[in-house]
Amino acid sequence: MRSLIDILELSTEELDSLLATADDIIANPQKYAHKCDGKKLATLFFEPSTRTRLSFEAAMYELGGNVLGFSEAQSSSAAKGESVADTAKTVSCYADIIAMRHPKEGAPLVASMNASIPVINAGDGGHNHPTQTLADLLTIHREKGHFDNLTVGLCGDLKFGRTVHSLISALRRYNNVKFVFISPNELKIPSYVKESLKKEGIKYTETTDLEAVMPELDILYMTRVQRERFFNEEDYLRLKDSYILTPEKLTNAKADLSILHPLPRVNEISVAIDNDPRACYFKQVLYGKFMRMALILMLLEVE
Repeated sequence: MRSLIDILELSTEELDSLLATADDIIANPQKYAHKCDGKKLATLFFEPSTRTRLSFEAAMYELGGNVLGFSEAQSSSAAKGESVADTAKTVSCYADIIAMRHPKEGAPLVASMNASIPVINAGDGGHNHPTQTLADLLTIHREKGHFDNLTVGLCGDLKFGRTVHSLISALRRYNNVKFVFISPNELKIPSYVKESLKKEGIKYTETTDLEAVMPELDILYMTRVQRERFFNEEDYLRLKDSYILTPEKLTNAKADLSILHPLPRVNEISVAIDNDPRACYFKQVLYGKFMRMALILMLLEVE
């Protein structure tokens, strides 16, 4: 039995295998409609979520399985003080696999050490969000056909953005990927990420100017400035509109740029861009469901 807590737990071969399964699910949905008959997914969401929770639920239903769970800590025994370890042991008696979202870094890891069924980290604090990364990878794979030789711009909150940290971890394994980090000084990419890129000889640049680097980007990954990760409101209000992507800012962008965003969007991408063929963020939502289907099959060892 294995869980997925961090994207680095998947080898490059396993990532490629998940992408191939997702491609096959897209091409042949009927083939997968009963793969999880009789299986149950428990969604343990201690923090609000629309996309991730519904995506996991839709994934399990489309595989023929069932879903049980809760969507906020208040509606679970955590409100009475139950530990994550005890919750995991308890839920293991009812379900075949767990998807857990938690505001505390490391909570899904604790759950996986105590559960007797696989646990998927559906986001833990500012730390990790491996299944969003799987959605991001499938989007890039479907749009570009490869991961090698891409210049990837990551824009917005690079300090607290768990989706950004996970995506860098995944893409750094491929050949000649270059990162461009675009953020206000207060929300720069953590130095430990830069140190590890340096150590591996992976190219990156840092800037506060999105328009200056736009012409070189193959992928632009926009993120919101997350109010919930700030200690004071003034800092949030000062920084929240640092980068707003508008059609004018795309004037010098490549014709085949792919614009991604883990959503929810607040106002960092103008709705005027939604009809631009380069906008991929709603496709990304759909691809997330297919990758979660592939991951559930893998962890449940369904042929």
